Amino acid sequence: MQVIKIQGSDDTPKVTLDANNSNPVFEISGRSLPEDVVAFYEPILEWLDEYASDPLEKTVFNFKLEYFNTASSKLLLDVLLKLEDMFDDGNEVLVRWHFPDDDEDMEEAGEEYADIVEVPFEQVSYSID
Repeated sequence: MQVIKIQGSDDTPKVTLDANNSNPVFEISGRSLPEDVVAFYEPILEWLDEYASDPLEKTVFNFKLEYFNTASSKLLLDVLLKLEDMFDDGNEVLVRWHFPDDDEDMEEAGEEYADIVEVPFEQVSYSID
């Protein structure tokens, strides 16, 4: 399967979708406020559709976002809904929502997503030194 690696910028998150190696990585991190949010997330959603047809035994998807805008929030939900579909199909899926321990907004965003989607969800706080 094709690997997606997008280098992050001030406005776009870093994205790694790699199911091919012995240490698979599914991660979106950084800041998400792309000018054309649909165009940015479309290849990610298409990749998840393809991946869902033959997923790994366990899929652990990490969100390590520092900030996202309202337009991104809808597309992030679309990513989570794809993971929920995989889970509903009987696959083992875990979402890890990472947030700085002093960022209540990002913690609450993770809690809200966890309430919306029916998929195992882990809140992971970390400290910024």
